[in-house]
Amino acid sequence: QVQLVESGGGLVQPGGSLRLSCEASGSIFVILGMGWYRQAPGKERELVARITRGGTPNYADSVKGRFTISRDVAKNTVVLQMNSLNPEDTAVYYCNAMHLTTSRTQSDYWGQGTQVTVSS
Repeated sequence: QVQLVESGGGLVQPGGSLRLSCEASGSIFVILGMGWYRQAPGKERELVARITRGGTPNYADSVKGRFTISRDVAKNTVVLQMNSLNPEDTAVYYCNAMHLTTSRTQSDYWGQGTQVTVSS
């Protein structure tokens, strides 16, 4: 089992910044891709950003140029730096990790979610 623990959410004014962190722990063999998703009230969960084990990022169009994803492979952590936040970014943000086991099977893991609220 792999556990993901997120931190860094909160309340911020429009135009402000927040930094989300996520650490994977437990019986880890290899963590492949890691990423962040979000779900706003009444909406489906959507991709915000993902990053491969090799460090290649992928962003949703709505956050390109404002958000930056990074990871530390050795520490099994992923960070989402969010700048120029606007009210449309308000959502619960979830960390995601794809785990590769010793038997070469892949499993998806999710964090518990952290609330990000952008409001004046």
